[in-house]
Amino acid sequence: QVLLVESGGGLVQVGGSLRLSCEASGRTFDTYSTAWFRQAPGKEREFVAGVSWSGGVTSYADHVKGRFTISRRNAKVTVYLQMNSLEPEDTAVYYCATTPAAITQVLEYPSRYDYWGQGTQVTVSS
Repeated sequence: QVLLVESGGGLVQVGGSLRLSCEASGRTFDTYSTAWFRQAPGKEREFVAGVSWSGGVTSYADHVKGRFTISRRNAKVTVYLQMNSLEPEDTAVYYCATTPAAITQVLEYPSRYDYWGQGTQVTVSS
């Protein structure tokens, strides 16, 4: 069983920044894709950004390109989401997810992920 814990959410003004963290435990010898998703009230859960096990391949949703950056620590225990130039439309619960994948593979669909964190709230005030 893989356990994920998100942290770093909070309240920020328009144009501000936050850094979310996702710490994993319980992984074995497989390689993993890890991604951030978000869900606002009344909306479907949507892909935000993903990173391969190698850390060298990333993917971003169109609405966050140029503003958000996903990265891994070299130890591969923690994945970060640096969020800059935040907008009210970014307000949502942000979830970290991970699943076994090839070393350079990034998966973008929620149904492909086996393990999920509890979520962290991000609120951008206008």
